[in-house]
Amino acid sequence: MKKLTLILLAITLWLTTLPLKSQPRVLEFQNPKMMVFLPPNNMRNGKAIIACPGGGYSHLAENHEGYYWAPFFNNLGFVYAVVEYKLPGGDKSIPMNDIKQCFKILTDSATAWRISPDKIGIMGSSAGGHLASSIATHPEEGCNPAFQILFYPVISLDSSITHRGTRKGFIGENPSPKEVEEWSSNKRVKHNTPPTFIALCSDDKVVKPINSILYYKALIENNVPAAMFIYPYGGHGWGYRTKFKQREQMLQELTAWLKLL
Repeated sequence: MKKLTLILLAITLWLTTLPLKSQPRVLEFQNPKMMVFLPPNNMRNGKAIIACPGGGYSHLAENHEGYYWAPFFNNLGFVYAVVEYKLPGGDKSIPMNDIKQCFKILTDSATAWRISPDKIGIMGSSAGGHLASSIATHPEEGCNPAFQILFYPVISLDSSITHRGTRKGFIGENPSPKEVEEWSSNKRVKHNTPPTFIALCSDDKVVKPINSILYYKALIENNVPAAMFIYPYGGHGWGYRTKFKQREQMLQELTAWLKLL
């Protein structure tokens, strides 16, 4: 019932912006658990986004950091997918394999869904931002994001600045220094890391802003096109919710950046 309610909400919001003859499609997958929102054929821009909600690798904030974004991205012509990845429990391969399978599904469906396999990006919020940036900095054939969108992401697993629950969930209680460095995304940036959009708030008390700052610094040092917006107020975990006071400004800046891809 919860899933059906979310689908109906997204479709209702979406339909209010469309002519009566235009109909979006919503497709559901179980392995991995993923919902794909397809805009009408005549609106598609050939690009797609896979969204990874946050939750500290202990739960998923799949609503405001996932499903609620669907009408926004569909209106811009993007095929939009939300993945409810399995929680790692200290085994990083579990959620990463889910994301790789999502890329495979979108790539295999590229012709039918009118998207280009080389124009599939990834988006993540908080711990989902850590997962998204981990995928972006560890590209593989068939799972190589064309761009990344990160909201208040966990980037570093260094104990002095990380989000402890995210670190423990991804690499366990007592990781080696090598593991910490390998899965701190700011340490893994290379010249071929994809273009990046980062948005966060300076008063975030859950995930320290230095995470995003270190990542942006690494991107710039490696000549990766990057944009970062730090808003003075808003804290953590706002997603697509209207209570975020800088929401409209953030959406305008994100829209402008997406049009440059």
